[in-house]
Amino acid sequence: MTKHEYSQLLMQLLTPTLPFYSPQKARLCPGSSAAVYDMAAAGAEGFARPLWGLVPFWAGGGSCPEFEQLYLSGLAAGTDPENPEYWGGFQDIDQRFVEMAAIAYGILMTPQKLWDPLSAKEKTNLAKWLDGINHYACPPCNWMFFGVLVNIALKSVGFPYSEQVLSDYLDYIESCYLGGGWYLDGQNGEKDYYISFAFHYYSLIYCRFMRENDPDRCALYEERAKLFAADFINWFAEDGSALAYGRSLTYRFAQVSFFSMCAACELEVVPYGIMKGLIERHLRFWTEHPIVDNSGLLTIGYGYSNLLMSEQYNAPGSPYWAMKAFAFLSLPDEHPFWKTEAAPLPDLPTLTAQTYGGLLIQRLHGDVTAYTCGRTLPHHHVLTEEKYSKFAYSSRFAFSVPRSMRSLAEAAPDSMLALDINHMIYVRGMVSNPQLTDHSVSSEWSPYEGIRIKTVIIPDSTGHKRIHTIESDRCFTAYDCSFAFPDTYTVSQEQSCIRVQAPDGRTYCAAAVKDDPAAMCINASPNTNLMVPKTIIPCICYEIQKGTQVIETRFWEE
Repeated sequence: MTKHEYSQLLMQLLTPTLPFYSPQKARLCPGSSAAVYDMAAAGAEGFARPLWGLVPFWAGGGSCPEFEQLYLSGLAAGTDPENPEYWGGFQDIDQRFVEMAAIAYGILMTPQKLWDPLSAKEKTNLAKWLDGINHYACPPCNWMFFGVLVNIALKSVGFPYSEQVLSDYLDYIESCYLGGGWYLDGQNGEKDYYISFAFHYYSLIYCRFMRENDPDRCALYEERAKLFAADFINWFAEDGSALAYGRSLTYRFAQVSFFSMCAACELEVVPYGIMKGLIERHLRFWTEHPIVDNSGLLTIGYGYSNLLMSEQYNAPGSPYWAMKAFAFLSLPDEHPFWKTEAAPLPDLPTLTAQTYGGLLIQRLHGDVTAYTCGRTLPHHHVLTEEKYSKFAYSSRFAFSVPRSMRSLAEAAPDSMLALDINHMIYVRGMVSNPQLTDHSVSSEWSPYEGIRIKTVIIPDSTGHKRIHTIESDRCFTAYDCSFAFPDTYTVSQEQSCIRVQAPDGRTYCAAAVKDDPAAMCINASPNTNLMVPKTIIPCICYEIQKGTQVIETRFWEE
């Protein structure tokens, strides 16, 4: 793909939003569902998020007068307290602070589009509105970067800013650093895509504009990006897909935004050809899925429109965070990046232990599987157990989320050991004693009072084996479940072995290692899986007795 084709793709994604801006253009409301924040904040979110794509498009020489005028009008209306479309004042942990980051990015990157044309009063209103982030609390997590970007943007245009907030927030970000390029996303944060499309993404924007003022920190950020890239590239499969893991997956192709921003900042964390190929394949992968509605708007969901998997902070405009993938459009037309041939992924190890990320990554037949110890933090976000505590996550088969825990079909417990107790389904949640080695992961967990389980997962050359040591004061039935497969796959089974065959002939199997338990297939409730709306989940069914019992299940591809 050429730069022009990428620009066309950006416009193809954003043009359908035009009829859904408010009369004075300060709010974008492309749907009718709600989030935890107020509707004014949701409208501001919808307005701001397309800027993650438009700003680099403009910075790289792109032109679209309709959007340029729209955003000038919207900035003026949204920050004017006398205007009915005013975005509003603030409170602690305000969603508006999130959206300020995109506006700050625009002021830094393209002041000629989003700042210089404003009148003196409009500039004062905008600066005063942005300064609101300095007078209310941000949660201690990646949000600290919003205050950093806002303050360096205010400083860049000569308006008052808070040196204290800038210093304090940078210090907090530093306290989140773990090593190897990895951060922890605050006290209640996991290690997921926020490390790539938040911590590193924003730190590279900081480097771009603060190199002269803060050279040591910028050098440190760039070195950490290189370290992180060596791990993160393992999250991507050969076809451009990426691990479906963690929260905020409705941001879809923001998964590749880290590499896009590295390219934009001329930071070759891997050679340009590899970055270019990865970005191209990833965007192509997503454009081949039904991620837009009939009017062309990005929907909440993953492989298709799906509110069931959403977060409490997903409003209709939220998916446009995906525009972060277009950061590389800021490179000038003559930059070597555009002349470089897109390259395949480099040779990557079959098995990689990502110590700081807490994952054991396996590459087989071009696909990626991540084995996890499980969730180590208290339940904080929606569906935390499903997004962090399954045994395995895949780039090919996205995970499932439950409709309820009252039946196997509604629980859709793919890649889980599902316990049926008193007609309720229980799965792994928070764990203790997590252990990650170069060849296995393990943890201990208690899904129900009187039941303790130790799970060890050992990858092999064709898949993996799970060993569950169960100590129980009661009898119950346990189902050791595989990935969720599209229901178009063909199922065949024996007493303790079940196979599903894909239309392309690839065959996936599950079987008990010892004894002779029953194999079966769960017809999961519709829309529980993130990638396809109807799935089947092969599993092995064990009858658990009182006392201590060890069960072993093997999952592999023939």
